[in-house]
Amino acid sequence: MSFLKLFRRKPLGTLLQQGGDGDHSGLNKVLNVKDLTFFGIAAIIGGGTFSAIGNACFSGGPGVILLYAMCAIACGFTAMCYAEFASRVPVSGSAYTYAYVSFGEIFAWIIGWALLMEYSIGNIYIAFSWSGYFTNLIETFGIHLPEWLTINYKSAHAAFTENKVGEGLLAWQNAPSIGSLKIIFDLPAVLINILITFLIYRGTKESKNISNVMVYIKLVIIVLVIIVGAFYIDINNWTPFMPNGFSGVMGGVSAVFFAYIGFDAVSTLAEESKNPQRDLPRGMIYSLVVCTVVYIILALVITGMVSYELLGVSDPLAEIFELKGVKWMLFIVSIAAVVAMTSVMLVFQMGQPRIWMTMSRDGLMPKKFAEIHPKYKTPGFASIVTGLVVGLPIFFTDENFVLDFTSIGTLFAFVLVCGGVLMLSPQSEAELAERATNGKFRIPYINSKFIFPSLVILITVLVYNLIPNFFSDTFNFTDDTLATNLPMIAFFILCVIMAGISFLKNLSLIPLLGLISCCYLLTGMAVSNWKWFGIWLLVGLVFYFAYGFKNSKLNFIKLENKIED
Repeated sequence: MSFLKLFRRKPLGTLLQQGGDGDHSGLNKVLNVKDLTFFGIAAIIGGGTFSAIGNACFSGGPGVILLYAMCAIACGFTAMCYAEFASRVPVSGSAYTYAYVSFGEIFAWIIGWALLMEYSIGNIYIAFSWSGYFTNLIETFGIHLPEWLTINYKSAHAAFTENKVGEGLLAWQNAPSIGSLKIIFDLPAVLINILITFLIYRGTKESKNISNVMVYIKLVIIVLVIIVGAFYIDINNWTPFMPNGFSGVMGGVSAVFFAYIGFDAVSTLAEESKNPQRDLPRGMIYSLVVCTVVYIILALVITGMVSYELLGVSDPLAEIFELKGVKWMLFIVSIAAVVAMTSVMLVFQMGQPRIWMTMSRDGLMPKKFAEIHPKYKTPGFASIVTGLVVGLPIFFTDENFVLDFTSIGTLFAFVLVCGGVLMLSPQSEAELAERATNGKFRIPYINSKFIFPSLVILITVLVYNLIPNFFSDTFNFTDDTLATNLPMIAFFILCVIMAGISFLKNLSLIPLLGLISCCYLLTGMAVSNWKWFGIWLLVGLVFYFAYGFKNSKLNFIKLENKIED
């Protein structure tokens, strides 16, 4: 096996000429910029808004708005990089396709495998959260499901082991058994996954119409939450602003970043867009701007209504109105949460089959994943497998594990996309003029030669003066702190290296800032997250070398070229 073959790239011209790979361009082109923006909002505003925001506020207090702003900036730079790729490479596959063009096959496989964590594993968390709100909603109509049908097995077992009074313990005590095995599973989570799988199998047009309606509903209700909540704000709750310090703010990075996951899912819909090179970039950026404004205002409202110490719950928006005695809002919030999370699941489960479809076209996955349904014009087999990948773990995992797992995989993908834009070859003047004439997105070029090294020096000086113990604590190499500090140490080294490269190579500033900001967010991940992420990548590499490497279409392209010579 030649080591260099691992870094073979798919030619950009081949991708554009074939639209993904020739014979498989049979998807319906029905999406415009409004649809794509709504798909982005549908994907972003969901579990992060109605569930994860509570844990973020509990960890960081009112100061969590700083983390939302930081994540918005990181995602903003990343969105521009996605937009640049979407404009140059208007085919399905998202970051996977972009990595194949810029870094080579091994990185493309790694990113495709990591995206499985975002689009599929992330939906497991959404399904659990959806179930909680749905159960509360139907109980307002007098419908009660037994506890053993509304909680996952792992959480129920943990509650029994700890003798923790509540839903989990009741589920364990009352659940039927087959032998010594307790029958405990989250029925609503399973059913919503089956429904979503049916919709994405059925067709993009139907999914688009449903998604757009749900976006209107949840935006109206979120605005209502903000308006009603504003009347119950006590500004004393905003003091102290960072009760657990900046480390407490950064402790919510998984929850906050999870709230932004989704805008990149729009890029998987390239082959179903009417004008992907113009509309994809706009859809991603518009949706990100709208959601950032919503998040910051919402975080201020909920931390102003009650103390941050009361927000460490799975349904924080319902909790704040219950504490304030606004009972009628509980019903509205439950409806909004059910609608919002349904739309998120819809978009994420549309994204995953299209990534598998693209990987299959390239020979890295079995051919079956690239099959297009003759009637519905969707990747039918890949859609069903995605439903199974989301549905089966619902029976044996819990929401806390998949939340961290999803965030680290997505950040890793974002880092490679930003790095990929830095490595893309410059376009000719004619190509740039053609993109400007047709309204196609072009990332602004700002020379980072002096700007980025100056920023590194300035931020280092500020941190040294404002947080005197930061560097001494970070570069503490004792056994107790080494593993925790290692990501931050690696980040410092990366900043120094990139400062030198930017000075020598005149790198573009925007993708460079995207890469650096996403890498900084990765330093907030726990050691256990890195361990599980490493295991996940190792499993993916085993599959690649067992199947993908020898079946790659690039093997046959090279062979055809040799025969012609």
